[in-house]
Amino acid sequence: MSISTRARDKRLEVRTTLEERNLIDRAVDVVGTDLTSFVVTNLVDASRQVLADRDHFALEAEAAFQWDKLNEMPARDLAGLRRLMNRPSPFSE
Repeated sequence: MSISTRARDKRLEVRTTLEERNLIDRAVDVVGTDLTSFVVTNLVDASRQVLADRDHFALEAEAAFQWDKLNEMPARDLAGLRRLMNRPSPFSE
């Protein structure tokens, strides 16, 4: 279901400078939509872009093969890390 057909029942308030508001209003006019649709559409798009690298990891076939190959390798035994992990935590009582 697209965003514009959903019932919008949550309020979002935003403070802007006069220059920012004028710029937004000009863009709304150019697109030919209402302010709410413009803002919500662009905020949702920006939010998806920000979260894309955290939620979705896509690789082309060869890169995915190399990634899988790396992940199938056995873990190395790092003596320094092992010593560190065996030390008591400075945060424990």
